[in-house]
Amino acid sequence: MGAQVNWPEWWEWELEIDEHVESRMEDRDFDELDLREMLESATGFSRNWRPGRWHIHTRWRRGKWTIVVEPDPEAQRLAVVTAFPLE
Repeated sequence: MGAQVNWPEWWEWELEIDEHVESRMEDRDFDELDLREMLESATGFSRNWRPGRWHIHTRWRRGKWTIVVEPDPEAQRLAVVTAFPLE
């Protein structure tokens, strides 16, 4: 997934869609396929203020978006916590 970025190993793990992001999808007008498309076109990542979470930087519908993920090393899954537009 994603652009020419040196992604960590968790980037390739199976996605787990958190119930929080599911509850936000309708409000923010996107679905799971849109979310996967956003991840495929991600341009980078940075640490979240909460330990163990990361911000994934992407663009979608001509705007900047952030997707918050939390890698689970034991299960080797990447939980998607939430996604929101920056504008």
